[in-house]
Amino acid sequence: MEHIAAVLLVIGCSNTMTECRELPVSVSVFETAQECTAARPFALHDVQGQAPRIIAKCLSVDPALEDDYDQIVWNVRPDGTLDASVEISSLELASSGARPEKDYLSQK
Repeated sequence: MEHIAAVLLVIGCSNTMTECRELPVSVSVFETAQECTAARPFALHDVQGQAPRIIAKCLSVDPALEDDYDQIVWNVRPDGTLDASVEISSLELASSGARPEKDYLSQK
């Protein structure tokens, strides 16, 4: 199983940077930050024309927590700076430890 060390996030925005959205890329996860950085120019070329302004950033991922990450949080500032991170949501699930016993003899 390969581990993930970086995620490539590509964002397309309007000229005024007021409307932005994530743009899909063919490869978005990488085993090293260097691989992500090397792939960034190619990803930018692939999405060229999908938005007036395009920003891409490699986000670090802790390989020990890669299965726990479940969201990318990002914000584009008016000056075009992209703030982004890969995070673990604070969603907590509650469950009861009590489980009804099955009576296999009465099931048909």
